[in-house]
Amino acid sequence: MATVKPKMVGNFTITGDCISHARTDVEVRDVDTTIDEPTQRGGTNMGLTPVETLMAALLGCTNVIGHKCAEKHGVEFDDMSVTADVTFDRSGTQLQEEIVVPFPTIVLNIDVTTSADDAAIENVKSDLGKFCPLAKVLREAGTEIEEIWTITRP
Repeated sequence: MATVKPKMVGNFTITGDCISHARTDVEVRDVDTTIDEPTQRGGTNMGLTPVETLMAALLGCTNVIGHKCAEKHGVEFDDMSVTADVTFDRSGTQLQEEIVVPFPTIVLNIDVTTSADDAAIENVKSDLGKFCPLAKVLREAGTEIEEIWTITRP
């Protein structure tokens, strides 16, 4: 029986219906979501802002790729949570001036409960930096991402 090898490069389409100046209803695959601004900025507060959506995606990507890296190195996470402390220069969004690096720093606090040894955890950390596509894009854009890992042993 032949092994099916997945394509490494693919395409996808994501659609945004611009309901107002602040709200975009997004559809991808069979999933719908709303990106919106808070009411104080003229939105309806029905979803994350575009910036919050980007940072939420970074957290999700850190989770997915972190778990893949852990599995690759035989590490099991009993629990994992990720928090991002983001520095955001809003000068660009306020149309005051063009900002080359709108997010100069992001501190990712990655809390993991695992019985894995330190050497295995170091392998996971190293691979996460190599393979998380959103972190790579942000770093290439000039953002400094610091990962602070807190490991709890059961």
